[in-house]
Amino acid sequence: MPAAAPAFAQLHQHLHQTRLLGSISSALYYDQNTVMPAAGAPWRGDQLALLAGQLHARQCSAEYADLVAAAEAELGADAAPERRRNLALLRLELERQRCLDPDLVAALAKAQSRGNAVWQDARARDDFRAFAPALQELVALRRQQASQLAAAEPVQRSTWEILAQPFEPDVSKVRLEELFAPLKAELPALLEQVAGTGQAEPAPADLPEALQEQLCADLLESWGWDGALCQRARSAHPFSCTVGPQDFRITTRVVPGQPLSAFLATAHEWGHSLYEQGLPRTGDHYFPWPLGEATSMGVHESQSLFWECRVARSRAFAERWHGRFCPGPAGDPWDGPVGFWRALNPLQPGLIRVEADELSYGLHIVLRFELELALLEQEMPVEELPQQWNQRMHDLLGIQPATDSEGCLQDIHWAEGLFGYFPSYALGHLISAQLAEAMERELGGSGAIETAIAAGEEPRLRQWLSQRVYPHGRSVNAEDLVRQVSGEPLSAAPFLRYLRDKLERLQTAP
Repeated sequence: MPAAAPAFAQLHQHLHQTRLLGSISSALYYDQNTVMPAAGAPWRGDQLALLAGQLHARQCSAEYADLVAAAEAELGADAAPERRRNLALLRLELERQRCLDPDLVAALAKAQSRGNAVWQDARARDDFRAFAPALQELVALRRQQASQLAAAEPVQRSTWEILAQPFEPDVSKVRLEELFAPLKAELPALLEQVAGTGQAEPAPADLPEALQEQLCADLLESWGWDGALCQRARSAHPFSCTVGPQDFRITTRVVPGQPLSAFLATAHEWGHSLYEQGLPRTGDHYFPWPLGEATSMGVHESQSLFWECRVARSRAFAERWHGRFCPGPAGDPWDGPVGFWRALNPLQPGLIRVEADELSYGLHIVLRFELELALLEQEMPVEELPQQWNQRMHDLLGIQPATDSEGCLQDIHWAEGLFGYFPSYALGHLISAQLAEAMERELGGSGAIETAIAAGEEPRLRQWLSQRVYPHGRSVNAEDLVRQVSGEPLSAAPFLRYLRDKLERLQTAP
């Protein structure tokens, strides 16, 4: 009889099978949001609940616990730090999964699938009352989940903080409030400054849908699209999805009356996908192991925002691509490259987060962060959400939605119970700005990014990220990564410097 495989090898095989199940769930989710007929939602909910139950069982079974313990015992004094870190992360997640009631796991999966379907219909009909019961159920279930998970947390955390850990490891409300305070203090004044100039360039009424699709394809091709690894489709809300180690999906949407939306969403989602494609996937970083996963959603967002905002919204990019956005005999609807650049950077408060300019985006996230705290920890009734949303939107941005579809129904996240996710979007802006400053220092100084874009050298930027950001995986948390790459603690200062500089250049451009 052959000798038994070492514990670490057995654990690897178990994780491989678990990841296969997870990837099936990812494929079903992608299908649900792209091509699945609406009537398929109840059956899809049952499918996802079944998979969620099986995944939970594998992640907290006695067999799995024994494998982790055996692999830990197998560690010698000379064990690689990567192996120790992998096992530490697996142990933490194992203890969390052990705390969860399997019935709650299944109930959550069904509620998430149901919430997604109800939200899509309620959003289309502008009917918050139809969505409210599904949201109330998700709030209650997530509270239950946080209560069960509390026993496994290495430090005391609030309900919201516990739910945020999968997205932003080690995050706390106190630290977020510290990072967001400068945004709340300075962004409204910058928005007022923009409002006083009257320089915002309105976009043309529309671009032909076929042209928008072609421009998206051209952008992906120029930024390294590989059809053997990647696929793009449409969905109600753009997203990126990794189904397997060589299977990367993104979605976009064409929005009538917003001719740049699909293009910028493509840049954004491709930034996510580039990060996924660049994560370390060999040795102890192989696909089933934690070290091969994203550092955090904040770092993930920093990558999508880099490609959308630093590259696709830059003046150098606008000057290179302007001609492609002029639809033939219709002439130039942008009044030249500078007008096109301004159209890419409207810098005026808007109601929709995914269409928001860089000045107001952070305030959109502050709004959602504060409302999540109110729902989960301050006993705010779900029925009050539309009124609270509208009031806080007015207080932060000076505007109010006319409908709930462009207000509290606009995002998919709460429809899937993803509380704790939104702050990662604002953290992404802060991280992106701080990493970009480090990139410029190492690539030649101030303006190095713009110079590379003007020369069509975006691969040079991707190479820097692949060397300095992607390899970290989950070996560190987001703040540690920023400190290692930039040499400074994460702060809002680089992002605010970037915004002030961009605003000045937009306002003084001839």
